[in-house]
Amino acid sequence: MLHLRILTPTTLTDDVVDILEHDPAVSGLARIKGASLRPPGDVILADVAREAANDVIDRLRGIGLHRLGSIEIEPVRTWLSRSGFEAELATPGSSADSVVWADVAQRSYDETELNWTYLSFMTLATVIAGIAIVVDSQILVIGAMVLGPEFGAIAALGVALVRRRFVLLTVAIRTLLIGFTVAILITTVLALLGRALGWITLDDVIGPRPGTAFIYTPDKWSFIVAVVAAAAGVLSLTSAKAGGLTGVFISVTTVPAAGNIALGAAFGVGSAIWGSTLQLLLNLTGMALAGWATLSLQQAVWSRISVRRAKALTRPHRML
Repeated sequence: MLHLRILTPTTLTDDVVDILEHDPAVSGLARIKGASLRPPGDVILADVAREAANDVIDRLRGIGLHRLGSIEIEPVRTWLSRSGFEAELATPGSSADSVVWADVAQRSYDETELNWTYLSFMTLATVIAGIAIVVDSQILVIGAMVLGPEFGAIAALGVALVRRRFVLLTVAIRTLLIGFTVAILITTVLALLGRALGWITLDDVIGPRPGTAFIYTPDKWSFIVAVVAAAAGVLSLTSAKAGGLTGVFISVTTVPAAGNIALGAAFGVGSAIWGSTLQLLLNLTGMALAGWATLSLQQAVWSRISVRRAKALTRPHRML
Protein backbone atom coordinates (compact mmCIF):
# COMPACT_ATOMS: atom_id res chain seq x y z
CA MET A 1 0.00 0.00 0.00
CA LEU A 2 1.18 3.52 -0.85
CA HIS A 3 0.06 6.84 0.57
CA LEU A 4 -0.23 9.84 -1.74
CA ARG A 5 -0.08 13.38 -0.39
CA ILE A 6 -1.11 15.79 -3.10
CA LEU A 7 -0.92 19.58 -3.15
CA THR A 8 -3.13 20.78 -5.97
CA PRO A 9 -4.19 24.20 -7.23
CA THR A 10 -7.92 24.77 -7.01
CA THR A 11 -8.26 24.64 -10.80
CA LEU A 12 -7.12 21.00 -10.83
CA THR A 13 -8.78 19.76 -7.64
CA ASP A 14 -11.92 18.39 -9.30
CA ASP A 15 -9.88 16.54 -11.92
CA VAL A 16 -7.61 15.03 -9.28
CA VAL A 17 -10.54 13.92 -7.14
CA ASP A 18 -12.29 12.45 -10.19
CA ILE A 19 -9.22 10.38 -11.12
CA LEU A 20 -8.79 9.03 -7.60
CA GLU A 21 -12.44 8.59 -6.70
CA HIS A 22 -13.24 6.41 -9.70
CA ASP A 23 -10.21 4.13 -9.42
CA PRO A 24 -10.93 0.90 -7.48
CA ALA A 25 -7.26 0.69 -6.46
CA VAL A 26 -7.76 3.79 -4.28
CA SER A 27 -9.08 2.59 -0.94
CA GLY A 28 -8.96 5.84 1.04
CA LEU A 29 -9.49 9.42 -0.11
CA ALA A 30 -9.62 12.72 1.77
CA ARG A 31 -9.84 16.33 0.58
CA ILE A 32 -8.81 19.26 2.78
CA LYS A 33 -10.11 22.42 1.13
CA GLY A 34 -7.91 25.48 1.19
CA ALA A 35 -5.16 23.76 3.18
CA SER A 36 -2.42 24.32 0.60
CA LEU A 37 -0.75 27.73 0.61
CA ARG A 38 1.82 26.96 -2.11
CA PRO A 39 0.28 26.34 -4.53
CA PRO A 40 -2.94 28.04 -3.40
CA GLY A 41 -5.46 25.24 -3.32
CA ASP A 42 -6.26 21.97 -1.60
CA VAL A 43 -4.53 19.01 0.02
CA ILE A 44 -5.67 15.57 -1.07
CA LEU A 45 -4.70 12.37 0.72
CA ALA A 46 -5.13 8.97 -0.88
CA ASP A 47 -4.26 5.35 -0.18
CA VAL A 48 -3.43 3.39 -3.34
CA ALA A 49 -2.60 -0.26 -3.95
CA ARG A 50 1.07 -0.37 -4.91
CA GLU A 51 0.31 -2.45 -8.00
CA ALA A 52 -1.74 0.41 -9.48
CA ALA A 53 0.53 3.26 -8.46
CA ASN A 54 2.08 3.76 -11.90
CA ASP A 55 -1.30 4.03 -13.61
CA VAL A 56 -2.64 6.48 -11.04
CA ILE A 57 0.49 8.63 -11.06
CA ASP A 58 0.61 8.68 -14.87
CA ARG A 59 -2.98 9.93 -15.02
CA LEU A 60 -2.21 12.65 -12.47
CA ARG A 61 0.85 13.65 -14.48
CA GLY A 62 -1.34 13.68 -17.59
CA ILE A 63 -3.36 16.63 -16.25
CA GLY A 64 -0.16 18.53 -15.40
CA LEU A 65 -0.38 18.12 -11.63
CA HIS A 66 3.40 17.58 -11.26
CA ARG A 67 4.02 20.97 -12.89
CA LEU A 68 1.44 23.03 -11.02
CA GLY A 69 1.38 21.14 -7.73
CA SER A 70 3.15 18.18 -6.14
CA ILE A 71 2.70 14.46 -5.57
CA GLU A 72 4.42 12.83 -2.59
CA ILE A 73 4.61 9.04 -2.50
CA GLU A 74 5.17 7.22 0.76
CA PRO A 75 5.10 3.48 1.51
CA VAL A 76 2.70 2.38 4.23
CA ARG A 77 4.50 -0.21 6.36
CA THR A 78 1.49 -1.29 8.43
CA TRP A 79 -2.16 -0.72 7.75
CA LEU A 80 -5.53 -2.12 8.87
CA SER A 81 -8.20 -1.60 6.26
CA ARG A 82 -10.77 -3.93 4.77
CA SER A 83 -11.20 -1.67 1.74
CA GLY A 84 -7.40 -1.52 1.31
CA PHE A 85 -7.21 -5.31 1.38
CA GLU A 86 -9.97 -5.59 -1.20
CA ALA A 87 -8.31 -2.96 -3.40
CA GLU A 88 -5.07 -4.98 -3.45
CA LEU A 89 -6.97 -8.18 -4.25
CA ALA A 90 -8.80 -6.48 -7.11
CA THR A 91 -5.62 -5.03 -8.62
CA PRO A 92 -3.63 -7.36 -10.92
CA GLY A 93 -0.09 -8.26 -9.89
CA SER A 94 1.73 -8.55 -6.59
CA SER A 95 2.61 -5.57 -4.43
CA ALA A 96 6.05 -7.04 -3.66
CA ASP A 97 6.85 -7.35 -7.38
CA SER A 98 5.45 -4.02 -8.53
CA VAL A 99 7.81 -1.28 -9.70
CA VAL A 100 6.90 2.30 -8.87
CA TRP A 101 8.79 4.08 -11.62
CA ALA A 102 8.53 7.54 -10.07
CA ASP A 103 10.23 6.22 -6.94
CA VAL A 104 12.91 4.38 -8.94
CA ALA A 105 13.71 7.47 -11.00
CA GLN A 106 13.89 9.70 -7.93
CA ARG A 107 16.25 7.32 -6.14
CA SER A 108 18.40 7.07 -9.25
CA TYR A 109 18.82 10.85 -9.42
CA ASP A 110 19.60 10.99 -5.70
CA GLU A 111 22.23 8.25 -5.82
CA THR A 112 24.00 9.60 -8.89
CA GLU A 113 24.50 13.10 -7.53
CA LEU A 114 28.20 13.89 -7.57
CA ASN A 115 28.87 15.46 -4.19
CA TRP A 116 31.41 15.52 -1.39
CA THR A 117 29.79 12.56 0.36
CA TYR A 118 29.88 10.36 -2.74
CA LEU A 119 33.53 11.17 -3.46
CA SER A 120 34.45 10.64 0.19
CA PHE A 121 32.89 7.18 0.36
CA MET A 122 34.40 6.21 -2.99
CA THR A 123 37.87 7.37 -1.94
CA LEU A 124 37.72 5.77 1.49
CA ALA A 125 36.53 2.48 -0.01
CA THR A 126 39.36 2.51 -2.57
CA VAL A 127 41.95 3.28 0.10
CA ILE A 128 40.69 0.37 2.20
CA ALA A 129 40.84 -1.82 -0.91
CA GLY A 130 44.47 -0.79 -1.43
CA ILE A 131 45.32 -1.71 2.16
CA ALA A 132 43.50 -5.01 1.74
CA ILE A 133 45.68 -5.83 -1.25
CA VAL A 134 48.89 -4.93 0.59
CA VAL A 135 48.04 -7.16 3.57
CA ASP A 136 46.22 -9.73 1.38
CA SER A 137 43.05 -9.57 3.48
CA GLN A 138 39.76 -10.81 2.06
CA ILE A 139 37.88 -9.31 5.00
CA LEU A 140 39.13 -5.82 4.17
CA VAL A 141 38.25 -6.40 0.51
CA ILE A 142 34.67 -7.18 1.54
CA GLY A 143 34.62 -4.06 3.71
CA ALA A 144 35.74 -1.95 0.76
CA MET A 145 33.07 -3.50 -1.47
CA VAL A 146 30.30 -2.72 1.01
CA LEU A 147 31.53 0.85 1.57
CA GLY A 148 31.71 1.72 -2.13
CA PRO A 149 28.73 3.85 -3.31
CA GLU A 150 29.02 3.08 -7.03
CA PHE A 151 26.14 0.63 -7.43
CA GLY A 152 23.49 3.37 -7.35
CA ALA A 153 25.08 5.11 -10.33
CA ILE A 154 25.51 1.81 -12.18
CA ALA A 155 21.84 0.92 -11.65
CA ALA A 156 20.90 4.42 -12.81
CA LEU A 157 22.42 3.62 -16.22
CA GLY A 158 19.78 0.93 -16.72
CA VAL A 159 16.99 3.18 -15.44
CA ALA A 160 18.07 5.95 -17.81
CA LEU A 161 18.07 3.65 -20.84
CA VAL A 162 14.78 1.94 -20.06
CA ARG A 163 12.90 5.11 -19.10
CA ARG A 164 14.67 7.27 -21.72
CA ARG A 165 16.07 9.68 -19.13
CA PHE A 166 19.12 10.81 -21.06
CA VAL A 167 20.00 13.54 -18.56
CA LEU A 168 20.19 10.82 -15.91
CA LEU A 169 22.39 8.75 -18.22
CA THR A 170 24.83 11.63 -18.61
CA VAL A 171 24.89 12.32 -14.88
CA ALA A 172 25.46 8.64 -14.02
CA ILE A 173 28.35 8.27 -16.48
CA ARG A 174 29.95 11.48 -15.21
CA THR A 175 29.58 10.41 -11.59
CA LEU A 176 31.18 7.02 -12.24
CA LEU A 177 34.08 8.46 -14.25
CA ILE A 178 34.87 11.28 -11.84
CA GLY A 179 34.29 9.13 -8.77
CA PHE A 180 36.67 6.35 -9.83
CA THR A 181 39.24 8.82 -11.20
CA VAL A 182 39.39 10.89 -8.01
CA ALA A 183 39.48 7.79 -5.79
CA ILE A 184 42.29 6.17 -7.82
CA LEU A 185 44.35 9.37 -7.93
CA ILE A 186 44.12 9.97 -4.17
CA THR A 187 44.88 6.32 -3.41
CA THR A 188 47.88 6.48 -5.77
CA VAL A 189 49.23 9.50 -3.89
CA LEU A 190 48.80 7.70 -0.58
CA ALA A 191 50.46 4.59 -2.02
CA LEU A 192 53.43 6.71 -3.13
CA LEU A 193 53.64 8.11 0.40
CA GLY A 194 53.56 4.59 1.82
CA ARG A 195 56.27 3.56 -0.61
CA ALA A 196 58.46 6.51 0.45
CA LEU A 197 58.01 5.57 4.12
CA GLY A 198 58.83 1.95 3.39
CA TRP A 199 55.41 0.73 4.48
CA ILE A 200 54.59 -0.69 1.03
CA THR A 201 57.09 -2.55 -1.14
CA LEU A 202 57.05 -3.77 -4.73
CA ASP A 203 56.71 -7.33 -3.45
CA ASP A 204 53.39 -6.36 -1.85
CA VAL A 205 52.10 -5.53 -5.32
CA ILE A 206 53.62 -8.27 -7.49
CA GLY A 207 54.25 -10.98 -4.88
CA PRO A 208 51.99 -13.98 -4.22
CA ARG A 209 48.54 -12.87 -2.98
CA PRO A 210 46.34 -15.95 -2.69
CA GLY A 211 43.57 -14.04 -0.91
CA THR A 212 43.24 -11.14 -3.34
CA ALA A 213 44.69 -12.37 -6.65
CA PHE A 214 41.18 -12.48 -8.16
CA ILE A 215 41.18 -8.68 -8.23
CA TYR A 216 43.58 -8.45 -11.17
CA THR A 217 42.84 -11.79 -12.89
CA PRO A 218 39.42 -11.38 -14.54
CA ASP A 219 37.78 -14.30 -16.30
CA LYS A 220 34.36 -15.37 -17.53
CA TRP A 221 33.14 -15.84 -13.97
CA SER A 222 33.87 -12.18 -13.18
CA PHE A 223 31.41 -11.14 -15.89
CA ILE A 224 28.81 -13.76 -14.92
CA VAL A 225 28.90 -12.77 -11.25
CA ALA A 226 28.57 -9.10 -12.19
CA VAL A 227 25.50 -9.87 -14.31
CA VAL A 228 23.80 -12.00 -11.66
CA ALA A 229 24.64 -9.57 -8.84
CA ALA A 230 23.38 -6.55 -10.77
CA ALA A 231 20.10 -8.29 -11.60
CA ALA A 232 19.63 -9.07 -7.91
CA GLY A 233 20.56 -5.51 -6.99
CA VAL A 234 18.05 -3.98 -9.38
CA LEU A 235 15.33 -6.27 -8.04
CA SER A 236 16.21 -5.13 -4.52
CA LEU A 237 15.96 -1.48 -5.56
CA THR A 238 12.66 -1.80 -7.40
CA SER A 239 10.85 -4.35 -5.24
CA ALA A 240 8.98 -3.66 -2.03
CA LYS A 241 11.23 -6.30 -0.45
CA ALA A 242 14.69 -4.71 -0.66
CA GLY A 243 16.91 -7.09 1.28
CA GLY A 244 19.64 -8.26 -1.07
CA LEU A 245 21.81 -5.20 -1.65
CA THR A 246 24.53 -6.18 0.83
CA GLY A 247 25.03 -9.44 -1.03
CA VAL A 248 25.37 -7.49 -4.26
CA PHE A 249 27.98 -5.15 -2.82
CA ILE A 250 30.25 -8.01 -1.75
CA SER A 251 29.89 -9.88 -5.04
CA VAL A 252 31.43 -7.47 -7.53
CA THR A 253 35.07 -6.41 -7.79
CA THR A 254 34.80 -2.75 -8.76
CA VAL A 255 36.31 -0.83 -5.84
CA PRO A 256 39.03 -3.47 -5.16
CA ALA A 257 40.05 -3.25 -8.82
CA ALA A 258 40.31 0.53 -8.47
CA GLY A 259 42.54 0.07 -5.43
CA ASN A 260 44.83 -2.28 -7.32
CA ILE A 261 45.06 0.17 -10.24
CA ALA A 262 46.28 2.79 -7.78
CA LEU A 263 48.93 0.47 -6.34
CA GLY A 264 50.04 -0.56 -9.82
CA ALA A 265 50.36 3.09 -10.83
CA ALA A 266 52.37 3.93 -7.70
CA PHE A 267 54.90 1.18 -8.44
CA GLY A 268 54.75 1.24 -12.24
CA VAL A 269 53.45 -2.34 -12.51
CA GLY A 270 51.73 -2.48 -15.89
CA SER A 271 50.28 -5.97 -15.41
CA ALA A 272 48.48 -4.90 -12.23
CA ILE A 273 47.08 -1.80 -13.92
CA TRP A 274 45.92 -3.66 -17.04
CA GLY A 275 44.46 -6.68 -15.23
CA SER A 276 42.60 -4.54 -12.70
CA THR A 277 41.33 -2.15 -15.38
CA LEU A 278 39.96 -5.09 -17.35
CA GLN A 279 38.35 -6.44 -14.17
CA LEU A 280 36.76 -3.07 -13.49
CA LEU A 281 35.45 -2.68 -17.04
CA LEU A 282 34.06 -6.24 -17.09
CA ASN A 283 32.20 -5.67 -13.85
CA LEU A 284 30.83 -2.27 -14.87
CA THR A 285 29.74 -3.54 -18.28
CA GLY A 286 28.12 -6.68 -16.89
CA MET A 287 26.29 -4.76 -14.19
CA ALA A 288 25.05 -2.06 -16.57
CA LEU A 289 23.77 -4.62 -19.09
CA ALA A 290 22.11 -6.74 -16.41
CA GLY A 291 20.45 -3.69 -14.88
CA TRP A 292 19.10 -2.61 -18.27
CA ALA A 293 17.84 -6.12 -19.09
CA THR A 294 16.17 -6.60 -15.70
CA LEU A 295 14.43 -3.24 -15.82
CA SER A 296 13.35 -3.81 -19.43
CA LEU A 297 11.77 -7.12 -18.43
CA GLN A 298 10.03 -5.52 -15.47
CA GLN A 299 8.71 -2.71 -17.64
CA ALA A 300 7.40 -5.18 -20.22
CA VAL A 301 5.67 -7.28 -17.57
CA TRP A 302 4.05 -4.32 -15.84
CA SER A 303 2.97 -2.81 -19.13
CA ARG A 304 0.98 -5.99 -19.80
CA ILE A 305 -0.49 -5.83 -16.30
CA SER A 306 -1.48 -2.19 -16.84
CA VAL A 307 -3.27 -3.20 -20.04
CA ARG A 308 -5.14 -5.95 -18.17
CA ARG A 309 -6.12 -3.44 -15.49
CA ALA A 310 -7.31 -0.89 -18.04
CA LYS A 311 -9.52 -3.52 -19.69
CA ALA A 312 -10.93 -4.50 -16.32
CA LEU A 313 -11.76 -0.88 -15.52
CA THR A 314 -13.60 -0.32 -18.78
CA ARG A 315 -15.50 -3.64 -18.81
CA PRO A 316 -18.43 -2.47 -16.62
CA HIS A 317 -18.93 0.57 -18.88
CA ARG A 318 -19.20 -1.65 -21.93
CA MET A 319 -21.80 -3.78 -20.19
CA LEU A 320 -23.90 -0.68 -19.55
